[in-house]
Order: sequence, then C-alpha cells, then structure tokens
Amino acid sequence: MDRIKVIQRMEEQGMVPLFYHPDIDVCKRIVQALYDGGGRLLEFTNRGAFAHEVFASLSKFIKSNMPDLCIGIGSITDAAAASYYMMNGADFVVTPSFRQDIGIVCNRRKVLYAPGVGSLTEIGMAEEMGCDIVKLFPGSVYGPNFVKSVKAPQPWTKIMPTGGVSPTEENLQQWFDAGVSCVGMGSKLISKELLENEQYDLLSEKVAATLKLIVQIRS
Repeated sequence: MDRIKVIQRMEEQGMVPLFYHPDIDVCKRIVQALYDGGGRLLEFTNRGAFAHEVFASLSKFIKSNMPDLCIGIGSITDAAAASYYMMNGADFVVTPSFRQDIGIVCNRRKVLYAPGVGSLTEIGMAEEMGCDIVKLFPGSVYGPNFVKSVKAPQPWTKIMPTGGVSPTEENLQQWFDAGVSCVGMGSKLISKELLENEQYDLLSEKVAATLKLIVQIRS
C-alpha cells in the first residue's frame, strides 16, 4: 500500500491502534478483534526479542486473510531495521524520534514515515524529508495546546499524538479540537487485562465504540 493511501487511511480512521505481544497466536487474535471492530490500519511495535519474527508471520497472516488491512511497524530506531520490516510487508514506519537515515530508506521505497517529534524545528526537518505526518511523542508531555500552537502558523502540518491518548470522549475531543489528524492509542485501548482474560469480543466492541466516537467528534 503506497504512502498516499496509508495517510488517507490514517486520517479516515482517525486512530492508529498499536501493540506488541511475543506470541504470534495472541497477535493474530488481537488483529482479528481490531478488524472485526472496524479497524483497517494498525501498528505493531518493535519492542521485544525476536519481534521481527513475530511481525513477519503476522504480516503474512494479514496479507492472506485481510488484504485491505494496513499494517505498520513502530519503535524503529535505525535504517537497517526499517528496511528489514519494509521487506517483510510494513506499510508504514513509525519512530520515537526523527531519524534522517530512516527517512532516506523510506523515501527510496515510497513508504510512509511518521517520525516522533517534540519541537517546531523537528517538525520542519521531518516535513522537508517528505514526512506526510509526524508523531507527537510523548503526547502526554506536550498536550493539545502544543498542537494548537503548531497548527496556527502551519495549518498544513499533520500531527498524530501518541502517549496520553485514551478512548474517552473528553480526551479525544481535546485532541481533535486542537487539530490532530489522528491519534495513536496503545494500552488504553488494547489493555493488558483484556488480553490476559482473552476478552477479544470486548476488544472488538471497544474499537468499534472508539471509531464511532471519533466520527461523532469530527462531525
């Protein structure tokens, strides 16, 4: 999936669910639950040992069973890892900080790169590297007012806060009122309790409810 379609999907969905789990079977059930809840884009985070092996298997599973589902890779810190994951089906790459070397390899493959940023200078550098959207991280530190301040002089900037985002009306209202293009959501959406209790039906319901809430907030 090319980066234009990916950024369109991000903005349409308004939310990027993100998770990591070392068990491929659990990952498949998480993805199925997200898909059943209406999610058509998600991020797997590169956080554990052999995460690359889990991702490769999960990517094949998605391409075979849910070809319309867009899967990205997060928590990437160097160009070699970004290249590996792209070769294994990553539709987009997310990093905790801005890395020019990663921007170069992503541009070469025409893959969307969403770097973590924390200042207007970093946002400008990322946009000059062709980044269509930037990840405000950690979102809990900067908050919606930071987004408002950036969007005032740069209304073209597309921002995705991650960290400090929860699936509540109050929290989402603040972020979208500030002008974010979408939000990244991890443990507040895909909680440890839901996974431990294998409550995948509840996860699907939670995803569906959050997506519906985002539509209502935007309308």
